[in-house]
Amino acid sequence: MRKRSNQDALDLLRPTIPDSLHKSDVAVWQQLTQASASGYLYRFGDADRFIAAAQTLASQYHPELLGDVTLRKGTLALLHGDIQTAESCYRAALQIARQDNHPFLEAAALGSLGFVATRREHYDESLEMNRAALQLSQSIGAQGSVTTILGNMAWGLFELGDYDGSLKLFQQAEDSAEKEGSPGAELAWKVDVGALNSYVRDYPAAEADLLQALDLAKKLNQQSQVGAALNALASVSFSQGHIDEADSYNQQALAIFRATGNHANEISSELIEARINNQNGKRAEAAQLLEKVIADSQAGPSARWEAEARLASVDVAANKPADAEKEFRSAIATIETARRSVESEELRLSFLTNAIEFYDEYVEFLVAQHRTAEALGVATLMRARTLVEGLGLDSAKDPAATANWSDVAQREHATILSYWLGSHHSYLWAIPPSGPARFFTLPSEDEIDPLVRSYGEALLGPRDPLVTNNKDGSQLYATLVVPALSLVPKGSRVVVVPDGSLFGLNFEALPVQNPAPHYWIDDVTVINASSLMLVAAHEPSFAAKRAKLLLIGDPVSPSDEFPSLPQAAAEISDIEKHFPSQDTTVITGSQATPRAYMDSQPGRFSYIHFVAHGTSSETTPLESAVILSKQGDSFKLYGRDVVKLPLKGVLVTISACHGAGSRTYSGEGLVGLSWAFLRAGARGVIAALWEVDDASTAGLMDHFYDSLSKGEDPASALRKAKLGLLHSGTVYQKPFYWAPFQYYAGS
Repeated sequence: MRKRSNQDALDLLRPTIPDSLHKSDVAVWQQLTQASASGYLYRFGDADRFIAAAQTLASQYHPELLGDVTLRKGTLALLHGDIQTAESCYRAALQIARQDNHPFLEAAALGSLGFVATRREHYDESLEMNRAALQLSQSIGAQGSVTTILGNMAWGLFELGDYDGSLKLFQQAEDSAEKEGSPGAELAWKVDVGALNSYVRDYPAAEADLLQALDLAKKLNQQSQVGAALNALASVSFSQGHIDEADSYNQQALAIFRATGNHANEISSELIEARINNQNGKRAEAAQLLEKVIADSQAGPSARWEAEARLASVDVAANKPADAEKEFRSAIATIETARRSVESEELRLSFLTNAIEFYDEYVEFLVAQHRTAEALGVATLMRARTLVEGLGLDSAKDPAATANWSDVAQREHATILSYWLGSHHSYLWAIPPSGPARFFTLPSEDEIDPLVRSYGEALLGPRDPLVTNNKDGSQLYATLVVPALSLVPKGSRVVVVPDGSLFGLNFEALPVQNPAPHYWIDDVTVINASSLMLVAAHEPSFAAKRAKLLLIGDPVSPSDEFPSLPQAAAEISDIEKHFPSQDTTVITGSQATPRAYMDSQPGRFSYIHFVAHGTSSETTPLESAVILSKQGDSFKLYGRDVVKLPLKGVLVTISACHGAGSRTYSGEGLVGLSWAFLRAGARGVIAALWEVDDASTAGLMDHFYDSLSKGEDPASALRKAKLGLLHSGTVYQKPFYWAPFQYYAGS
């Protein structure tokens, strides 16, 4: 059974049990094992008979096993597709386990409830249950439960769009299953890893994983996994344009799901069948299937919003724009309702990853209808959703709502460049402080992303991209800036609202070839914003009487991984001299601890400046941290702690590596320390995209605060300090030294 060899288990248990054991616990376990094996083989009549016999025996002779009986009744209900009964049984089993002090049963019940919560798309509850189950299973050495729970947690993160975290957990689950010698469990996670690779568009890897899984599933006679592998292969084939192959895989999967009564997976295959029908011009058949899914009470929110968006695509293909508009709006409403149901702010960060495709299709639809202003409204709706909501700025009542962004540009005295990277086309809305907005079509993200990656590597390299005449940088400038250049005169201010990979690009460092080679920073002042909503709420004036400064850093090295920064003391001294001593709070050395920041009442300061190492977490971005002095075992000021302390009217400067973060979320942007301080309410944040140089940073910050103290706004002061390095005639003129720091506008 642990190896998922269900038929072999039934064969071993076929002989009649000796009379002497008829009333023993062995008899109960025989019936329970037969019930589970029959259930996994979808022989529900046999399974129901065995579980009833097990319950009768346990009730009469072994009440201590009633919890195990109840747990397996829940699993059989789940296999039947009866989630409500399954949840009820699992909760009853959990209560019995805790009453009887049965930790193995408790771990299994918690993990099962976590699985049910994921099926219900209650992701906060799911992760809470699974984490508790994992901790308990590991503490008692229940390796089989550990394997299952890791895989279920991975599935939950996958459904939330956290593909990196999901892949990491799936790999752990696979490794655990292999160590346990359970090819059946390993098979389940192999199918899911294949599906995950499909979602990130690594189709060769997905196909290889899924074909291996299909072969193993057939050998183990695991019909449910045969169907799951076929279903995922159908999706991979469709995405690659192999429509006939997709149809063949999908029809085989549908037959299995219908024969075994697996309705949840049947819905998934019906969605694929509808896409195939639409691709083949069978619009009526496609629409009928999609309407069936939408009306299905057992279809979860993700299946429903996909069906609504696919129905919109059918209407677009059938030249029914009014119907398409209605379905797109329904899909977005379903997505938003589901996203808001996720209570954890950190979990909501990745939610739109699985839904971004449908926003992209809606934007494409509006552009095709020449409704570019409304397309900008939709793009704005899904930008930095978690950040905007957390700051109380969410005013997107209508997905196609528009605002007078020209008024915002005029107030900012800047041209706004808002980007959208799409799978077919990308778009740029350029909004000048005077005159009408302009709209431009750009190449797809598949063309832009490689240029961004390549140029990013060049900026980190030993040579100056301007000297080497870097072609990728020049191409990015020509693609992203030149179309709107007539709206961006030299000496002007530019607010960049990036998308996708552009969050990791410093636009100031784009090379301009005419009239002589130079970087764009020579021509403009750049402000970065993750949403037009933040730009609209931004208060640009930082002029303040008696501005108060919190200066924290130059900590005692907590470990060899984070050595002392030789220039930290000098940087602190240089910054301190720009503020009156009575308005400056300096926390350094052993006193510079995470608790010291938390206790400082940071919201009372006008400026907060950190001089320390920083870390960036890709898998859990709000575990990005400023590295400070040890107090007990603690020396990290985590992003998740930063967001808990409100800031008002504050400029936060993170003079540390990777302060901007290293993980970009669909719709949310780059999430890390800068995001955390913006979420706490900072009016602006200065943070670094990559590892910074200690010596050059000290000089840059000295010049920055000098300009700031003379009345310059933060974006202009930062640009002036960068230009000082760029035109220094030293090694510091390379973008590696001045380009990591960016100014991010908050509310």
